This record gives sequence, C-alpha cells and structure tokens, in this order.
Amino acid sequence: MEYKSFYDSPVGRIVMVSDGNALSYLGFDEQRFENPVLPSLIEKEDLSAVSLAKKWLDIYFSGKDPGFCVPLSLKGTTFQKTVWEILLTIPFGTTVSYSYVASHAAERLSKDRMSCRAAGSAVGHNPVSIIVPCHRVVGKNGSLTGYGGGLARKMMLLETEGIDTSVFSMPRHFRAFNHIADDLMH
Repeated sequence: MEYKSFYDSPVGRIVMVSDGNALSYLGFDEQRFENPVLPSLIEKEDLSAVSLAKKWLDIYFSGKDPGFCVPLSLKGTTFQKTVWEILLTIPFGTTVSYSYVASHAAERLSKDRMSCRAAGSAVGHNPVSIIVPCHRVVGKNGSLTGYGGGLARKMMLLETEGIDTSVFSMPRHFRAFNHIADDLMH
C-alpha cells in the first residue's frame, strides 16, 4: 500500500508518495492532477522512506549536497528508467544538456544514437523531482527549457545549488512573466 506525505519547501509545498520503504513520487502540490491516485491516498508521516526524503530535502534546501540517495521505486519503461538513472549521476551544482542525456542513454542501451526529444520526454516524465534531478538538464545552446514545476522553480533549484542562472537564456514568454518567481516566494 502507498501513502502520501507533504513537505513545505522554499519553492512550494511538495507531495511525496511512498510504500514506506521507497519513494515512488515527489512533485509539487499543484501537480497532483498528473498523479490521479494522490487524492485517494492516506496521509502518513512516520514512514522510513519519507523521513529519509525529508532529511534529504532539508540538507538540499540548505544549499548542500545531501551526499546520499533516498530509496526509490521508479515506475516506467526501460528507456525512461535508463534516463532517470543518468539523471541520478549528474553532480550537485552542475548541469548537462538533453543531448548529453540522449547520448548516454544510447550508449547504455547499445543504440547508435538517441533522439534528444525522446530523452527530453523521459526527463519530463520523471516521477521523483529534485531527488532525481531533472532540473539540472538544460538546452545544448544554454536555454533554460521546461520543468514540470515551472521555470521559476527550476531557476530557484539551480540557484539553491549555487549555479549562476544568468548564463542561461530564457524563453520569451518567461521573460514577459518573470514576476512568477517573486509570487512563488511570497
């Protein structure tokens, strides 16, 4: 049986799903529509995986590398799981491109090449945000591209890791509405 738990972070309320032994979902509270079973789950705080995840998040949001991984139960295709495993190898405080992820996925799956779009789709379907650091993947040309929690949060997560986000180019629509980041913080 799976349970849900919540964590109030500097970038918004986070919901976690766990069977007690491993985390299967971590996303922002308003993303619940992406996981239709969340509303029906019972809230439970005293699970080992949830306690460990909260400890991990406390360390992370203090601006430090937690130095360990929470036990995960990632459900997806072989390709998606391969991409998520690659994400787990991206060091704290660094970014990689979608083409980096695609080439490493191709190598691990013994393929000649892999589409950046396919890699991007798998990155976008990551069920455990932040801990599986999909926010560390950016466009090859330095563009700060999509994030399920929104680009303002992606920027804040990168800044939490000490990454200078001024080096990234922003989509035109984001520049027009960059007050969203301020709204998130207040």
